[in-house]
Amino acid sequence: MEKRKLSFWQIWNMSFGFLGIQFGFALQGGFMSRIFQTLGAGKEDIPLLWIAAPLTGLLVQPIIGYMSDRTWSVKWGRRRPYFLIGAILSSIALFLVPNSPALWVAAGFLWILDASINISMEPFRALVADKLPQSQRSYGFVVQTLIIGIGTWVASNLPWMVSQFGVSNSAESGVVPMSVKVAFAIGAFVFLASILFTVFTTDEYPPEDMEEFEREKAKKNNFIPDILNNIGNMPSTMKKLGIIQFFSWFAFFTMWSLANPALTEHVYRSPAPIETDYNMSDLSEKGAYDIANTKFQESSNSVGSAMGVYGLSSMAFALLLTLYTSKRNINRKYVHMVSLLLGGSGFLLMNYASPESLKYCFVLIGFAWGSILSMPYAMLSSAVDPKKMGVIMGIFNMFIVIPQIIAALGGVNFVSGLLGEEAINAMTIAGISLVIAGLCNFLITDKNAIRYQEEI
Repeated sequence: MEKRKLSFWQIWNMSFGFLGIQFGFALQGGFMSRIFQTLGAGKEDIPLLWIAAPLTGLLVQPIIGYMSDRTWSVKWGRRRPYFLIGAILSSIALFLVPNSPALWVAAGFLWILDASINISMEPFRALVADKLPQSQRSYGFVVQTLIIGIGTWVASNLPWMVSQFGVSNSAESGVVPMSVKVAFAIGAFVFLASILFTVFTTDEYPPEDMEEFEREKAKKNNFIPDILNNIGNMPSTMKKLGIIQFFSWFAFFTMWSLANPALTEHVYRSPAPIETDYNMSDLSEKGAYDIANTKFQESSNSVGSAMGVYGLSSMAFALLLTLYTSKRNINRKYVHMVSLLLGGSGFLLMNYASPESLKYCFVLIGFAWGSILSMPYAMLSSAVDPKKMGVIMGIFNMFIVIPQIIAALGGVNFVSGLLGEEAINAMTIAGISLVIAGLCNFLITDKNAIRYQEEI
């Protein structure tokens, strides 16, 4: 089927749901560690508490990708039903997470939240490949990245923004501040509203051969064999991209799980107070704890705002690429390589950052983030069977979640521990990992993946 080229606004509409998805991810990535610490988690426990995120991705995304490939509704299309189901579940979870009464409840809600976000997210990746001709793939993924950048910046600053309107940023021991609760409630609303916008403004192409589609759909009990077959017959380019993804996502998981304890301690000198270190029955010690806790909550807001800068710079990066790729082809391989090297530099420079200069580290990280969200998918979509786009995107996610699982199970604590006990060492490891990912781009040799090739 010859796919027509879409206008900027058509691509914007079909990608707009990613604004809500990124609100969910940014609130989760920027503030879950803060919630865990507020509820009593030690910084060494945080990566394991985060294991919900990659494990649910490993399980959910291939299943949703496989199911969406085999779904068709004249009214709702192929991918949109999954957007909507995931949005409803994610909005409920976002509202409940900061209201968790105990650490184990918050960890459980993280499982639900991440599974729900994953239900919506992977069909969005497949939708770009479904709707756009090869010549617009880079453009489409870059527009998605532009929207993701907007969502990252706004959501990362939400607790700070609402606190400027007088919402309290302080709370009793073991209670999440109201500023965080209000931010998550706003995120829940934006998530659902943006997904609904895409669902009602975007249509989808039907399967090219409906008879063949119905025959495939009628086959029973082929899920596991089909998944294993697709894994076994993975294209060479996909395997090489997988190596790049492994080191990229190890770095970003390290940031999401450990940036708050690392930066509140190293840059802001306001680590989370440990309640057992204080005699809470003594009014003076309780007062000292409350002061330390308020400083930690305020510095956590500052870390969240600084992290939001990587969304802003990824947005600027994506805007430049949007303007460029609307008229020209790019060398995806070298764009991705340079972006990852810049991001790695940003992590390494955190060792020398002050509260005033920290945002510039995140500017560099934003270039890497903008590329990670677009270039690998643009390269992959040019190297796989379009009929299997959903399941392939789901399987590709293994290279995202496996490094996160390794990090959560102690990998990041072990590797950063080799450098010493300081929390900031985790950010150093993230920087080294991202530099390795950048250099691994030399492995990519497929001309179609590197740059769109005009048909002769």
